[in-house]
Amino acid sequence: MSTIKLINDSCVNQKVDAIVNAANKYMQQDGGIAYAIKQKAGKELDVACSKYKLPIKDGEVIVTPSFNINNAKIIIHSVGPDFGVTPKAFLELYNAYYNSLIALKDYKYHSISFPLISASIFGGNLPNPVAESTKQCKKAYKKFIEDYPDYDIDVILCAYTSNEYNAALIEFNK
Repeated sequence: MSTIKLINDSCVNQKVDAIVNAANKYMQQDGGIAYAIKQKAGKELDVACSKYKLPIKDGEVIVTPSFNINNAKIIIHSVGPDFGVTPKAFLELYNAYYNSLIALKDYKYHSISFPLISASIFGGNLPNPVAESTKQCKKAYKKFIEDYPDYDIDVILCAYTSNEYNAALIEFNK
């Protein structure tokens, strides 16, 4: 049976098959969750990411090993839209979550931890980017379990700060 839960913690700290990196289209890990993942994974992550044709489109994912991250097997780099540049990119945000779940399945894994994709500096002028990210994660999860009812997944949506958690919780409980 598939599950989804919201927690107040970093996705990097979760013991799961796949950790999701809220990546930018050039795979630069110089801030936020991307930087935290790079610090824990090690320099090999940059080498692995450099092998892909860049830029990656919003909503697309690439997969790398987890390298020095012992609590996960793979890293799914999911490119969320920058709502400051593309203010109506809701489908791309949904696809960032959904395509991550497809990658999880394609690699025959079952557990995944997400950060709130496009909820921080990529939130642009959205009135509540945390709520929008939470909404799209839940929507992608529901669609995935409809599309693949016999494939069990365990999803952890991670709100890093208590403010993010409180904002996400309202949307999560709808």
